[in-house]
Amino acid sequence: MNGTRMALQARGVRFSYSDQATHEELLAIERLDLEIPEGQFVSIVGPSGCGKSTFLKIVSGLLPEYEGEIDILKPSSRGTAHAMVFQDAALFPWYTVLSNVSYGLMCQGVPKREAQARAMPLIKMVGLAGFESKYPYQLSGGMQQRANLARALTVDPEILLMDEPFAALDAQTRELMQAELLQIWAQARKTVLFITHQIDEAIYLSDRVIVMSARPGRILADITVDLPRPRELKIKRTPEFVALVDRIWELIAVQLRTDGQAEA
Repeated sequence: MNGTRMALQARGVRFSYSDQATHEELLAIERLDLEIPEGQFVSIVGPSGCGKSTFLKIVSGLLPEYEGEIDILKPSSRGTAHAMVFQDAALFPWYTVLSNVSYGLMCQGVPKREAQARAMPLIKMVGLAGFESKYPYQLSGGMQQRANLARALTVDPEILLMDEPFAALDAQTRELMQAELLQIWAQARKTVLFITHQIDEAIYLSDRVIVMSARPGRILADITVDLPRPRELKIKRTPEFVALVDRIWELIAVQLRTDGQAEA
């Protein structure tokens, strides 16, 4: 990767917090070192409570009290370091799609007319052309998440942080949104750090899958997904794909068994 710019560099990240009931100090992330080259799609999977969403919040700045270093590629003059896409689309119900998508730009002081002009190509990119005047209640769950994604892309982030963005969707819509996300990513070419519980989702979307241990979280494996792009959903039925699912599941299953024995 000589000459490749790193969109994200995490060195020695450690995070602990105090249990509100026992006041015991709990270590959530033990030590985490991670580099993500510009333009790469990386997913993190692991047992519940392993610290994957916590790490994403650290990167986003939502949890500023941590040990270690986080470096994000300096954004362009019109962009931001990162943008977050949560599980809940969290659109303002009193705003139209256009107003929701352009909201981040207006918060940065961009005049409304310019902000909406910059938002329109992103609305088209996510497949919502013709819906810019609709309100969130008039959209399906998948369409709301597309608007949420467009809102994040409109501020031109160096890295897109996605915390289980499809978890609230039904199985069929989730699969369709995975395919649409890859199409959008191919056009936008943003660096993506994606958190998910679904192993097949991580493999289908990603260039690399990071597998984390049970708490305290650390990286168990950094697995390259050597599957050709562009990817269609039917790739999930290939022997190569299934082998990757089995490999990652076994790593996580060992953690679940070990964690269960520790708690017994």
